[in-house]
Amino acid sequence: MNFVQENNHVLYLWGGAVGPEIEKEVNEIKSIPNVQVNVENVERLQLAEYANSQFDVILANVSTGNSALVTLLVKLLKPKGKAVFKDDSTQSVELARSNLLLAGFINIVASDNNVYVADKPGYEIGSGSKLSFANKSKVAAVWKLDDNDEEERIDDDELLGEEDKAKPTAESLRVCGTTGKRKACKDCSCGLAEELDAEAKGKALPDTTQKSSCGSCYLGDAFRCATCPYLGMPAFKPGEKIVLSDTQMKADI
Repeated sequence: MNFVQENNHVLYLWGGAVGPEIEKEVNEIKSIPNVQVNVENVERLQLAEYANSQFDVILANVSTGNSALVTLLVKLLKPKGKAVFKDDSTQSVELARSNLLLAGFINIVASDNNVYVADKPGYEIGSGSKLSFANKSKVAAVWKLDDNDEEERIDDDELLGEEDKAKPTAESLRVCGTTGKRKACKDCSCGLAEELDAEAKGKALPDTTQKSSCGSCYLGDAFRCATCPYLGMPAFKPGEKIVLSDTQMKADI
């Protein structure tokens, strides 16, 4: 009984008939100083009305396939308590581990003689913690269920710098403006090619966006306001004459 230590409260759970092997194991447990032992048959466990978080160690000669029983044993254990299952069923190790994990056990170790050792987490099942956002330095701590864990939390105010918050200029929104040079791209559609051509000839382009508060209507819907009369129309070149159809000037409703 290497799992039982001094001052532990132990639940010894068995099924079927009592044999000399069970009596021997119980006597070995009782020989450990200051150990309290409750011996219970699996069929009477529900009627025993044990309190939650009562036992430090549970030694269970039962199958891990009994999901209702395994879930009950998790509740009977104290936080960080240990359960040892001696499973004589024919189920696979993978299935036994899955049953214990689904019930709430962690750190499951299986041996060759169908013995499974599992721990209860270091917190009580169903426990909660009140969240307080008054002090950001304390927010990370409330998510910890185990004081031994070290958590790191990123301050969301540090994710964006001042340059990320700066409003982009109309010039930077142009496709040709992303190169950092005043040079039009091949098949330019943002109007820069026409502007450069007009400057080279010493002419001024007529401004088709003078009536627009944003000055970007010709670039397309991605640059237009919600009330822009050009919504739904393709991008056009500066100086190009745009005619709105009768259907575009009428409300949909």
